[in-house]
Formats: sequence, structure tokens, C-alpha cells
Amino acid sequence: MPEPTFATLVSRWYEENARDLPWRGPDVSPWAILVSEVMLQQTPVVRVLPAWEAWLTRWPEPAALAADSPAEAIRMWGRLGYPRRAVRLRDCAVAMVERHGGRVPDRLELLLALPGVGTYTARAVAAFAYGQRHPVVDTNVRRVVCRAIAGEPDAGPATRPADLVATEELLPAEPAAAALASAAFMELGAVVCVARSPRCGACPVESVCAWRASGRETPAGPTRRPQRYAGTDRQVRGLLLAVLRESTGPVPRQRLDQVWSEDVQRSRALSGLVRDGLVEPVGEAAFRLVGDGPPVPVPAYDVDEGPQAH
Repeated sequence: MPEPTFATLVSRWYEENARDLPWRGPDVSPWAILVSEVMLQQTPVVRVLPAWEAWLTRWPEPAALAADSPAEAIRMWGRLGYPRRAVRLRDCAVAMVERHGGRVPDRLELLLALPGVGTYTARAVAAFAYGQRHPVVDTNVRRVVCRAIAGEPDAGPATRPADLVATEELLPAEPAAAALASAAFMELGAVVCVARSPRCGACPVESVCAWRASGRETPAGPTRRPQRYAGTDRQVRGLLLAVLRESTGPVPRQRLDQVWSEDVQRSRALSGLVRDGLVEPVGEAAFRLVGDGPPVPVPAYDVDEGPQAH
């Protein structure tokens, strides 16, 4: 009897140990899975859970979100972080209504053509919503494959084409089994084969892990430094958006000036929100969330942005 494959070992472990997350249920819609994948980007599960449930309660299908304003999408996104994802998700819903009758397409090339849907998200939806065979590669999967197959302690900061190839080679030929393996690889990297202090004793592939066999140690520090938040433009943008989310209608510039004392940085952050399509000027002295009211002429908005934040 042949030895079980790498994918089989991880899939068996997953079926017994996977976290009970609502977007993994058998009756979850492709739309709900797409929303979860967008929200989970750079955001912990614990923060996504309540936001995902609230979002789908309000907009249970793409047409419902497409019929609402970008401003409401930004409001519902709340403090989940990276709010451009909210606008892109609404743009995606509009495109699905216009191109696909309000449904999430089931072909990879059509998913990739949707606004804001990239390589990872398209493959994740194709695999997890439609049971297709595609390599779904995030940071966790890259780390598992890099350690167990290549024998390297860390996969580095960015996904490369070679990562897709290496992961696809591990997938079973049968689509449903491949989709299960993709979810299993991701879960293993999220809860066992973590970046620091991996739980190797609980790993289903410890006996065949090339990294464990090599005896190499985990790097002492992260591959890339965690991004500083306090005092950055990201913090200022968040403060400005908080005021605009809690307001109905235009907010005077004078009110926004109160959220941060440093004029150049505050102006730079506000300018960035306008450029990113999250905020729009109303006249010359007020701002609002994009689409939060009737269309208005957009005046030239040019500020001295000063030195770039780091």
C-alpha cells in the first residue's frame, strides 16, 4: 500500500482539527466566501468575524450591495482597516450585477477580471466556493511549503510565481480533494506552522518535513518589520474617516482640522483619502464619504504634501 501523500496527511489533519469558522460551512454562498476572503486580507480572524456577519446581514448578495452607496460600504467596514477594500468590494458587486446577473462567476479568468480581485482572492473563491483545483497561496501556505518541501525556515516577504508552481505540484488531481488540501495547507500555516515558535509536535507532516530534518532553526526576527501605526499617515487617515463615517452629510474642514494638530500631515492624509476614492470634497470647505449624497462638481484639490511618511 503506497504511503499517503503530503496533501493527504494535511487534509486528514484538517478534517479533524480545523477551526469552526462560519465561511467554511457547506451551505455558505460564493458571495459570502468572497467577502470573507477580502476581509481576511491582513486582518485577524477575530476581527473579521463580527464584521463579516454584519456585512452579510445587510447585503446578503452582490445586488444588495451594488444598489447601496460607496459611503455605506465604508461605514459598514468600520475599523476593520484598509478601507479601500470596502469600496473595491462594492465595485466588485456592481461588476457582478452588470456582467454576471448578480452572481459570483465560477471561472478563474472571470474572477480575475473583477475590480479588486487579485491572484490570491480569485483562486481562493474558485477553490473554496466552487471546489476547483487551483493553488491558493497566502503567507501561511508559502511558509508550510517552504519549510516542509524546500527545507527553508522562512518563505520571504512576497509571493512569487514559483510559489504557485510548488503548491500546485502538491495538490491532488481530483478537484474537490485539491480544494480541501488548499484549505488544509492554509490552516496548518495559520495555527501550527506559524512564523515564530511553530508547534512541530502537533504537525501531521513533521516526519516528512525537510526543514525539521535539516535541523535549521527558526529565524530570530521577522522577515519584514511590522508596520508602525502610531503617528503615521495611516493613523491620521483613520481618525479622519472616523469623523466622516459618524456624520451624515458634509463635514466642515474646520471640524476635520481638530482630529490632528500637525497641519501638513493632516492635509496629506486627507488628500490621500480623496485620491483613493474614499472621500470627496463638497465645495471648497467641506468633505464627505464618497457617494454620500448627490453628485457634486469636484474642485481641484492640491495641497503641499510635504515629506513622505515612513
